[in-house]
Order: sequence, then structure tokens, then C-alpha cells
Amino acid sequence: MDSSFTPVDEVPEGYFRFIALDVETSCGDSASICQIGIACVGADNHIQTFATYINPQMHFEPFNIQLHGIDENVVSSAPTFAEFWHKLRPLLETNYLIQHSNFDKTAIEAACKAATLRSPDLNWSNSITIAKTAWPEFKANGGYGLARLKEELGLEFNHHDAGEDARAAALVVLHAERRMKKTFEKFVGTPRQIQLALPF
Repeated sequence: MDSSFTPVDEVPEGYFRFIALDVETSCGDSASICQIGIACVGADNHIQTFATYINPQMHFEPFNIQLHGIDENVVSSAPTFAEFWHKLRPLLETNYLIQHSNFDKTAIEAACKAATLRSPDLNWSNSITIAKTAWPEFKANGGYGLARLKEELGLEFNHHDAGEDARAAALVVLHAERRMKKTFEKFVGTPRQIQLALPF
């Protein structure tokens, strides 16, 4: 299994086996995305990772700052969600997506609504659900959070960085595929055909 990865400076383009996505937020409002990370898994299972700060145009709560280390100064020159979304949306609408829990889908939808953008038509799966299938024994042994899976699966990543967490979610899926001898598509059933993104 090639699970090597390459950090990239620009949003990747094209088609991938799947893309894992993670966000960090500035406060309790799920629309307050302050960082987005994606991990794009190619046909050879090589992972391209990309992350960017986002100016949420909302306040930062101390709890969130302590969690991910991002504050107003870090995002002062970053694009807003609306400014960045047009670069990311075509990629997400033409690939299958993985999130670790349902928070990332909720945050993307909330941020689109707050920015008065059309709600995206995205095809999400959950790496927690996949992990539960692959490792049922973890349920009574700490659960399926990324920190616990990091320990159990020997993953190396910096937790609460969106790019790193996205890569970790992608690795969870790849490890599950190897353990169960099933492809991602077999885990999630037969997804709908993804349509090309419509222009704005």
C-alpha cells in the first residue's frame, strides 16, 4: 500500500479515488471555518495534501485557539470562505468525500449558507463508520476518534491541523481497505454518479 503523501501549494485538480476533508473553526458557530484541509487519494493511493487558512469573519474563542493554535492574527490576510470556495467546490463536487464524523459536512453547509452561496451537492462518507466495520474491537477500547485511531493504527500526524487530520482520515480508510480486503466503494455501497460542477 503506497500511503506516502505530498503537501501541495495549490488546490489539486482532477479525479481521485476519494478525498478526505477536515475543517477547523474559530468558535461554536459551525460556519466559522478558519482552516480547510484536503487529502486527495490517487489511483496508486499516493496522497496529495492541501490546507489553507480561512478568515471566518467571526470571533475566536479561547477554547478553539487552544485546540488548534489559530487566531485572528493567523488569518488576518487569509481569504474568506466565499473567496476560497469557488476554487475548492469544483474538485469536491466531482469526487467522493470522506469526513471523520459529520461535523465537516455540517460546517461546509453552514459556511455556504452564511456566505449566501448555493448549498453544495456533495457525496459524503464517514471514516468513523468505515473504521467501525474494520475494527469492531475498538468500540470497547477507546472508540474511533482520530487521536485513538492514531494510537491503535500507528498513524503519524499533528492532530487539529486540518490538512493533517484530513490525511489521517484518508489513511484510516486505506488501512481499513487493506484489513478488510475491500475497496472504499465496497465499504460505502455504490455511490451515485457525481455530476460535473455547474458554473456559478
